[in-house]
Amino acid sequence: MANIHTPIPSLKLNDGTSVPMLAYGTGTAWFKSGDESKIDRALVDSIKTAIKLGYNHLDGAEVYKTEPELGLAIQESGVSRDKLYVVTKVNQNIDDIESALKASLKKLQLEYVDLYLIHQPFFAKSDEDLQKAWAVMEKVKEAGLTKSIGVSNYISKQIEATLKTAKTVPAVNQIEFHPYLQHGPLLDLHKKHGIATSAYGPLTAATKAKPGPADDYLASLAKKYAVSEGEVSLRWCIDQDVIAITTSSKEQRLSDYLRAATFKLTPTEIKRLNELGNEKHFRGFWGAKFNKEDRS
Repeated sequence: MANIHTPIPSLKLNDGTSVPMLAYGTGTAWFKSGDESKIDRALVDSIKTAIKLGYNHLDGAEVYKTEPELGLAIQESGVSRDKLYVVTKVNQNIDDIESALKASLKKLQLEYVDLYLIHQPFFAKSDEDLQKAWAVMEKVKEAGLTKSIGVSNYISKQIEATLKTAKTVPAVNQIEFHPYLQHGPLLDLHKKHGIATSAYGPLTAATKAKPGPADDYLASLAKKYAVSEGEVSLRWCIDQDVIAITTSSKEQRLSDYLRAATFKLTPTEIKRLNELGNEKHFRGFWGAKFNKEDRS
């Protein structure tokens, strides 16, 4: 079992703030389809466990309907606010971003979040829609409701459209990222503008996408470093300066994931995993919204 004091590396963002590179997510399996006000105690307890183990980066979203649980867990954890990095996202209330963020803060029982994201670009019918939304994001940052602002699920053309009128460059683009979805040109654009990449679904190659060309190599790396294939997948992100978001309801698994902070892949291993991953294209989320051959 990983030591609870295993340090998680941090990444400095383009606005001068720093973000822990391994995050606990409250979406995917925790996503609520019913009444948001009905508290899921299992989730509250799981978030508290994650915080106890050392996951200070907590990823939420308006659409997950789990902000009340995240807020309650933060309060019950007893950990001071300045020790936590809290993220949420605007989705269904994109037409009134300021009110959406204030509503999220109320549910989170917080005065500010560390990072606020536009959850997806599909609301926009034009570049102007993207630009108008981003202008409001800049205003909520100026108002102190969030320390950093960013986007999620944007591809290159949407980043470029946003940058045409942006006064503040997005700090982060949170995207599905794993060996079978590497987004080469998009990551190049991120680097050009100092936009950090945050990965959701980073374990996909080891879980959802089997069988695949990277199977044997992932298994060999897991054996070499005495960790799981999932932990190799997390380290593969971190070693490429990509923030990794994962989740589990199991304390042992959350503890094991922290082992991703205890080893490093070699440049040769990263290159080989990238090469094998590029032999297959797999998108596990938002498939209906993206062209299946769109790797950007």
